[in-house]
Amino acid sequence: MTQSPGPGVPGPIGVVAHFNLLEALETSGPGDLFRARDTRLGRTVTLRWLPGDFTPGEAARAELIAQAKSMTSLSHPNVITLFDAGEHDGRVFLAFEFLQGQSLRKEMAGQHMNLRRAVETSVQIADAMAAAHATGLVHGGLSPESVSVTARGHAKVPVFWLAAHTGFTESDQRLRDYDSPEEMQGQTPDDRSDIYSVGAILYEMLTGRRPNPLGSAAPSSTNLHVSKDLDELTLRAVAPNPDHRPQSMAGLAGELRAIASVIDGRSVRDEIESGPEPAGTGALVRVGVILLLLAAAVWWLVR
Repeated sequence: MTQSPGPGVPGPIGVVAHFNLLEALETSGPGDLFRARDTRLGRTVTLRWLPGDFTPGEAARAELIAQAKSMTSLSHPNVITLFDAGEHDGRVFLAFEFLQGQSLRKEMAGQHMNLRRAVETSVQIADAMAAAHATGLVHGGLSPESVSVTARGHAKVPVFWLAAHTGFTESDQRLRDYDSPEEMQGQTPDDRSDIYSVGAILYEMLTGRRPNPLGSAAPSSTNLHVSKDLDELTLRAVAPNPDHRPQSMAGLAGELRAIASVIDGRSVRDEIESGPEPAGTGALVRVGVILLLLAAAVWWLVR
């Protein structure tokens, strides 16, 4: 990494390829994370600079860069876009979309979330992963830490494989709490493994705790607002046996959308039942009072 100008001279804290490094960011996973400026395209990016021993040898670096660049064509509103990948000083760098926001973990804040918000966030995560699965990519490392929430409340998922736990340090072992049971047993993850991870995140958003890989209690046992349909779908998503889960991410997203529609319909009905009086009711009451007063005045004058 090329160092910045001397002390007191304005400039980046370092340079990687054609990116000026502006500040170091908190990171989990291999390498260093920076907010950086792409000097060619004039945009701010997040840049991950991998350690040299992550990809030992020129062939390994070339393969990783090729795999990463194959993901640059994936564009989806809930996917963190990967812009570029390359090599600098014998180390691989990845440049992707810079987001203003926070991790889903911070939004969850150790407690269950608003029901509608939890379902909508799960829909967005499932949509992102359905787009990834359509390209043949399995994530294998989803967690609340890997999901970002923008300032406008939109969930964004990094879907390229390096976002998975592969290469993470032991201090990041907690991220594996969202791995499917088959991954924990050393099996190769597939689409249904990612479905488990989305279900595990949903389960925690609904209950404030993580599911048991061997079988979990219904979310409604902790959160009375959870409906029977949402209970059933969440438990299917985190089923220990992958054959018992929804068999596609797009299918999971569709079922979640149907539940969101029911929640919205229930909210509208509750507002109608407990909402303000119908339009015009107040005016009719006022007219009635005025007529009564006039009648009383007429009666008094006649007397």
